[in-house]
Amino acid sequence: MHSHDEALARTVLDHVEHRLRLDPVPLGRLGDAAELDAALKGALGGGPCAPGDVLRLFTEHIEPTVVSCDSPGFLSFVPGAPTKAAALFDMVLSASSLHGVSWLEASGAVAAENQVLRLLADLAGLPGGAGGCFVSGGSAGNLSGLLVARDTARTSDGRPVDRPRIAVSDQAHSSIGSTLRIMGVEALVVPTDDHRLTGDAVRAALAADGDPESVVAVVATAGTTNAGIVDDLAGIADAARAHGLWFHVDAAYGGGALFSPRLRERFAGIEHADSLVIDPHKWLFTPFDCGALLYRNPALARAVHTQDASYLDCIHTDAPQEWNPSDYAYHLTRRPRGLPLWFSLAVHGTEAYREAVEAGRRLAVESAALIRATDGLELLREPELSVVLLRRTGWGPADYDAWSRRLLERQIAFVVPTVWEGETVARFAFLHPDLGLDTVRTILADMVADSE
Repeated sequence: MHSHDEALARTVLDHVEHRLRLDPVPLGRLGDAAELDAALKGALGGGPCAPGDVLRLFTEHIEPTVVSCDSPGFLSFVPGAPTKAAALFDMVLSASSLHGVSWLEASGAVAAENQVLRLLADLAGLPGGAGGCFVSGGSAGNLSGLLVARDTARTSDGRPVDRPRIAVSDQAHSSIGSTLRIMGVEALVVPTDDHRLTGDAVRAALAADGDPESVVAVVATAGTTNAGIVDDLAGIADAARAHGLWFHVDAAYGGGALFSPRLRERFAGIEHADSLVIDPHKWLFTPFDCGALLYRNPALARAVHTQDASYLDCIHTDAPQEWNPSDYAYHLTRRPRGLPLWFSLAVHGTEAYREAVEAGRRLAVESAALIRATDGLELLREPELSVVLLRRTGWGPADYDAWSRRLLERQIAFVVPTVWEGETVARFAFLHPDLGLDTVRTILADMVADSE
């Protein structure tokens, strides 16, 4: 199983080249459980199968029933659109069996990942000593960062806080709620003004709370998943400093906008973050799964996350350059998932990333104008980043669901509805720089025609 098989390699690489040449990438379709059960029956058994037959099973039954996040028409959730360079280097990463636990085992990989983390820290305005590691995504980053907030919190007389709580907005990502449940920490839920958390709201919530000293951290969102809203980061940072709170910023989706000078002002205050999460597998065109986790003071994270075991003693030294990614999140074994981003950034340059990010934002603005000018459609709010929410007059949930299925069946786009202020509506998440306004026109025209 571990010897080189030229025919196997050529079979797989030929398919990789075929996939990379697809333009546009097909959207895929929904799979049928009975169909898939029948197709996969007998695939795994005691004896071997011909590689070509197994790959044919994948290409004919598995691959077509996976909706392609890298298709320009994927407008649901938060899409993924890795550059060809990043996708190819992700294959190199897997083929080389590279891992990135420690400096002892993976110094080159760690050094390259840290170069990217430094770039992201500089874009955010974090100090020179900031650092962290790459994790699987926003959920892992939020959990790891808030664990540090919880475990390093102290009372005014230096004691650990008995029952710490964390202030969160009523618009925080679902992973924040999961994180708090995993940590056994209660939330101080702060109401938002027009879905945006503000520093004044945090101050008011703390002032009205019966035990404000038990609140050890506050979470702000820089680009909500549902609407792309950026919280009042500067105001929340001020409130956090005034009350001695850890300031955590979830910029999993929105953080890619830091590459754009035109959008940077929306993130004023992010430079004060104690921990920051940005997902390159979203708006920075990197393959799944890749999330960047940064700390203002990495030593605090290292004290919380370093795992002690006799067999790990050899990787822990006092040399400052010997950076161990395993010390900055709850993980131990990890792949150096930041390397595909490093490779793509080096190949294309940061200016290309700026242009690609701004393309998504520009399309959101143009689409919003088109919606405002179309009878029967209503723009629900001006887009802040690259998410657009709209309503079709007279539609209910079943109408949106049926329309969504038809768009996918016709290979126009993948657009699933969301809920906004209790109502089912349509939502576009623009990310792929190759998507044009003509496709949006087609989608909107279909939406209007469907109800006439």
